[in-house]
Amino acid sequence: MTLDPQAKSFLDQLTQAEAPAVNELTVEQNRASTDKFKYLGGVAEEVAKVQNTTVSVDDTEINIRIYTPEGTGPFPVFIYFHGGGWVIGDLDVVDTPLRAITNRAEAIVVSVDYRLAPEHRFPIAPEDCYAATKWVYENISKFNGDPDHIAIGGDSAGGNLAAVVSLMAKDRGGPNIAYQVLIYPATDFAKDTPSHRENGEGYFLTKGAMDWFANHYINEDQKSLPYASPLLATDFTNLPPALVITAEFDPLRDEGETYAARLNEAGVPAEVTRYDGMIHGFFWMAGIMRQGQKAVEQVGNWLKKSFKG
Repeated sequence: MTLDPQAKSFLDQLTQAEAPAVNELTVEQNRASTDKFKYLGGVAEEVAKVQNTTVSVDDTEINIRIYTPEGTGPFPVFIYFHGGGWVIGDLDVVDTPLRAITNRAEAIVVSVDYRLAPEHRFPIAPEDCYAATKWVYENISKFNGDPDHIAIGGDSAGGNLAAVVSLMAKDRGGPNIAYQVLIYPATDFAKDTPSHRENGEGYFLTKGAMDWFANHYINEDQKSLPYASPLLATDFTNLPPALVITAEFDPLRDEGETYAARLNEAGVPAEVTRYDGMIHGFFWMAGIMRQGQKAVEQVGNWLKKSFKG
């Protein structure tokens, strides 16, 4: 296969702009540049209600944003963890896709602003996300949500966190998670796959960037822990059924697809969609890539169908 023309155009523009690589910038510079992605998501849809609130975690609070669709409810709930290598990203960068998912899924969507590295290194991010999931389970009925129908998901690092929270919930006796949506998830810090070797340069997410993110997030001796690399878990039974989305020219392609295979081998239904011609990050770029829009719609429609059983 070849690159999708819209993905190629995006990459060509980056080359022409001589944009510096992620690993050539500081944390602050990378966070500032990530703001530009909110403009690549397309037109932000209206939803019935958007509420910002906080969740207490340890001795601090993290922000969450709650999107409510039109209708009477109580609504099923989709908890979302944004991508960004555990170092960058925020609630705003995924605002547009999550509004669309709210409407397509006819579900409340809760976006979680977990604490970022290097200020807050592993395992703070997964623990924040687990705490937020527990909070949703215990409190979402106050927002007209149904705590018995909760799904979780995320893209890239957020996909990693969704997979990890599913493991945590199983290990810790709850809360019950009905489904998981993993969008080009990072599942193994070993990075030893054909897709890493084939796509590690020239397709937006590079080996240098991945190393930069990992070095800011986690210590070397922690990378093989299942709550860091969920692909290394020893038991995949009784995990939530999954939708796994991958991109053909993404270094993370193989580890996402292998994770889905592990789920299926354990008797957990896992549906995989590989978007041919696509690069890492396309889910954030529905405004400039038709396949990004298609992926957003797929997630919303899959959740709606799954919740209605």
